[in-house]
Amino acid sequence: MKNLTLENITKACQGTYHGDDRLYGLEVKGVVIDSRKVQPGYLFVAIDGVKVNAHKFIPDTIKAGAACVVSHEDLGETDFPYILVESTGQALLDIAKLYRDSFDIKVVGITGSAGKTSTKEMIASVAAQKYRVHKTLGNFNNEWGLPITIFGLEEGHQVAVLEMGINHFGEMRRLSSVASPDICVITNIGVAHLEFFKTREGIFREKTQMLQDMKNGGTIILNGDDDLLSQTAPVKGVSPVFFGMEDGNSFRADNIRPLGLKGTACTIYLPDGASFTCIVPLPGIHMVSNALAGTAVGYTLGLTPEEIKAGIEGLPSIPGRSNIIKTDRLIILDDCYNANPVSMKASIDVLDMAIGRKVAVLGDMGELGDNTRELHREVGAYAAKKEIDLVCGIGPLSKELADGAEGIWFETKAEFLAAMGRIIEDGDNVLVKASHGMEFTELVEALRAF
Repeated sequence: MKNLTLENITKACQGTYHGDDRLYGLEVKGVVIDSRKVQPGYLFVAIDGVKVNAHKFIPDTIKAGAACVVSHEDLGETDFPYILVESTGQALLDIAKLYRDSFDIKVVGITGSAGKTSTKEMIASVAAQKYRVHKTLGNFNNEWGLPITIFGLEEGHQVAVLEMGINHFGEMRRLSSVASPDICVITNIGVAHLEFFKTREGIFREKTQMLQDMKNGGTIILNGDDDLLSQTAPVKGVSPVFFGMEDGNSFRADNIRPLGLKGTACTIYLPDGASFTCIVPLPGIHMVSNALAGTAVGYTLGLTPEEIKAGIEGLPSIPGRSNIIKTDRLIILDDCYNANPVSMKASIDVLDMAIGRKVAVLGDMGELGDNTRELHREVGAYAAKKEIDLVCGIGPLSKELADGAEGIWFETKAEFLAAMGRIIEDGDNVLVKASHGMEFTELVEALRAF
């Protein structure tokens, strides 16, 4: 790590340094918020969780060799250095901003209601054809995860692809002010987190706050097929560039040919008149949209059509996200990481492409607000219109989903697992999807062993 001396850290988070003045110029070797990950020379930022006071682990971090601690509790006289701050959560963001600004690299910021992670992976795969890329790992996309991702930057990285996830007003600016993106990408405006945002327009207003923190001379890349994003006005004198399947988008795809669960073939057109054909290796029309976002970013970064094509076709699968698992008896579409009505319908569309019997195992979707039951029933009705042979709803809210699909309902995962042998047949194509809190990875593993 560079530039992270105790002096710079103290100033960045407007803290008060307590300790030996001779250590004030010491540069830390890493920054963590998990006391178990402390190594000699690291900085430990004590962020309290809902159930755990992280400050009680400070002695353990010192024993593990922590160089310094950031605390919002006055620790009094200690035999180790610490920085006292008003909020350790804000301090973490401030330190991450200090570290991000020490790198002269291109940062791609990604947000949206659905498809953020798969789009992030697509963009990273494309950019990696020409640059050394650092990207958000897993779901490290919130006010704790984004800083941890940024602290993973190293000398030699040329592009950072940073995912930003929010569910309350005010969160986007706290993230985007740290990321300071050169390229801003928004995938769509759906109905995720309506419990907090109330309307799609509210989601639109909050998501587009990212554009306010775009670096001068930056690029705005938006889904032109989205009715709200397509109306986005210029920001900081920068007019958005649009991608999508509809005519009028600068980056557009046609000749779209589904290849079942093997992916989708298409032709992608660039603003300069060039085009190329490719196979998006993960199934679903939404993956073509992700490929277009990756194309737009690659084009902005100066990649050739051949390099962009290689990045799209080389996209790896991600566990829990449109991950195709083939066993001796089943084909499993593991999309269980998270869910909202938009992504749930997209996954149903993917399952609909399969050859053979199609079974959708769907669970509760969280944070949908007052219309949650109606939205679950709407997803079930959507599945009923498709050629899905059986829909299994699991969880209290998914009773509405199962009723809408005229399927089977199970109150718990245990009830489904007990009945699975009677429901699932050899040769089935099985979609598994629910909000993250449902922990449907358990069902994926059970189906693997079926």
